Amino acid sequence: MNYREGGIIYIGIDDRGTVLGVEDIDSVQLKISDRIKNNIQPSTLGLYDVVMEQSQGKNIIKIVISSGNEKPYYLRSKGMSESGCFLHTGSGVQPMSDEMIKELFAKRTRNSLSKIESPRTDLTFEQLKIYYEERKLTLNMRFKQSLELLTKDGQLNYVSYLLADENATSIKVAKYSGTNKVDLIENEEYGYCSLIKATKRVLNKFEIENRTKTKITTKERVEQKLVDPVALREAIINAMVHNDYSSEVPPLFEIFSDKIVITSYGGLIEGLSKEEFFGCCSKPRNRELMRVFKDVGLVEQLGSGMERILSVYDQSVFEFSKNFLKVIFRYPEQMMIKTADKTADKTADKTEMIVEYLVQNGTAKTREIKELLGLSERRTREILKKMVDENVLIAQGGNRNRTYLLQ
Repeated sequence: MNYREGGIIYIGIDDRGTVLGVEDIDSVQLKISDRIKNNIQPSTLGLYDVVMEQSQGKNIIKIVISSGNEKPYYLRSKGMSESGCFLHTGSGVQPMSDEMIKELFAKRTRNSLSKIESPRTDLTFEQLKIYYEERKLTLNMRFKQSLELLTKDGQLNYVSYLLADENATSIKVAKYSGTNKVDLIENEEYGYCSLIKATKRVLNKFEIENRTKTKITTKERVEQKLVDPVALREAIINAMVHNDYSSEVPPLFEIFSDKIVITSYGGLIEGLSKEEFFGCCSKPRNRELMRVFKDVGLVEQLGSGMERILSVYDQSVFEFSKNFLKVIFRYPEQMMIKTADKTADKTADKTEMIVEYLVQNGTAKTREIKELLGLSERRTREILKKMVDENVLIAQGGNRNRTYLLQ
């Protein structure tokens, strides 16, 4: 955690590289997690991942460790001293000198979300509890402490604010008819709720927008998504998790006729070079959010998101500036979205969105479809009535609580 790139430790492989395996692997994983969590300061929450892997038919343990923003990390029993602080060098470790400890402490990131008080104190977390229950996890009475949703003074912090049922964080998805921002045709809002819920809604939106297009070649008919869906999902989640919310600038998602652009605020994380960034070094900006996103299944393993993006696209999809990081997924030229007949295209797009949503969810109420389309209630009802008249949808119930399903 004190090393600039983090690192990986394997348990069950000896110094010569011979795979020995690990007996009672579940118990060993639990012991490792407990020791890291309870014996190291500052908090290591969200900075490590203990996973089981197989090598040569034997179970081994892989510990993925991120470089922390609150260096130096030290042994709780020894304190921030030369006997408690260590640095990874080559294949070993060395104790830190007093001068090195002071230098690292002076460079600590001090705008950690866990240290910033929430703008509101009347926060509720029903949405968060539901997402944990879906993963068969329970948030007990002390979940605010265990998830580090409190400051050292016991006040709700900015992490809790972002994960609460209601907040003022605006997450927008803008859609344009052309290749620039001249003609805005949609501006949908997915914020003001738990960041987990907002992330899932943005992911659902892009599942619909990332259409399958057909390319006819001399030999075959090839169907392909506009953007690789795995890479797109990882880029969306990375923007949500690693955005610098301390400046109250949320991530932005934009859809053009030739590309999808995902913008997060904060630029490169302090202390991380471009080479280390593209080397998939794991250094979360918001480790508390990373831990929660991993708990609810949005993040599989630390550092895995970048690897998934770079396995499909090259480094040119990333653009860096002092304060922003953009990921630009350009469509293949032969798959650019045509917008000649804008009115007809818009209605067809909306119909397609409704159908795909119902395929995934079975039924939907008018208000859900209104939020999905980003249209007025009147326009939403017009489209739904037309789809009912054309025997695409079935409407059930009265006007106020009407439910729609596919014919």
